[in-house]
Amino acid sequence: MLRLREVASGMAALRGCELVVTHGNGPQVGEVLLRSELSVDEVPPVPMDLAVASTQGSIGTMLVQALRGVLGRPVVALLSHTRVEPTDPAFHRPEKFVGRFYAEAEALDRKAQLGWQVAEDRGRGWRRVVPSPRPIELLEIDAVRHLLDSGTVVVAGGGGGVPVMEHGGQLTGLEAVIDKDRVSALLARQVEADLLVVLTGVDHVLVGFGTPHAAPLSEVDPDTLGAHLRAGEFPAGSMGPKIEAVLSFVAPGRSALITSPERLAQALSGNAGTWVRA
Repeated sequence: MLRLREVASGMAALRGCELVVTHGNGPQVGEVLLRSELSVDEVPPVPMDLAVASTQGSIGTMLVQALRGVLGRPVVALLSHTRVEPTDPAFHRPEKFVGRFYAEAEALDRKAQLGWQVAEDRGRGWRRVVPSPRPIELLEIDAVRHLLDSGTVVVAGGGGGVPVMEHGGQLTGLEAVIDKDRVSALLARQVEADLLVVLTGVDHVLVGFGTPHAAPLSEVDPDTLGAHLRAGEFPAGSMGPKIEAVLSFVAPGRSALITSPERLAQALSGNAGTWVRA
């Protein structure tokens, strides 16, 4: 919670803006799944969609507490559902690792007992894998717009949103997770935002990361940034999804900023961070 308050303090520079906040939940979902596994002999296992929903609630509560005082405005955390297409190819290729590591025999036992899909995670051990389909629509978008119009700061799309499909007007939760960066960009487009801010663990985007030739990008256009992405500068497990999200959002009249919470105020004044402008 202390770290969250530090991040919230860095957002004071956005006090006067219409603001929607999203967040990740990967470690927290892993904790929910681990508790569920440890108690499987006593209570039914927690489905993935409910694990996402419960962490939206807990992280959303902490964000409300941290942001309300900093921003001096009402803050509402909205339980969010993200619709995906049933024909998404991700359902045939589960690749998103979730939960803890296992020895191979234990992972295969989980697969047999619980119906999981499992795979080896880069030589570090075996883990459960689930689909990560592309988000189509945040179902609560009208409520988000209404809250923004009333001057409320909205926390929405946490952890990519609860993944759902729609069948005959009925929603069905899924054993899947949705990339939070993709949902952040989708949400920004749906509310017609003019700025997408991606807060991460570095002050700016680097090319040549981890080499003696590493260089920061202070301002870059989408074509150049896309070329760096295709050249393999941004790994899929770290900066890659953030760059893809930014590229899906930036257009004439719409910009993106990537920086750390600590440098946000400086970045908004043009003295830090990586700006992406068309």
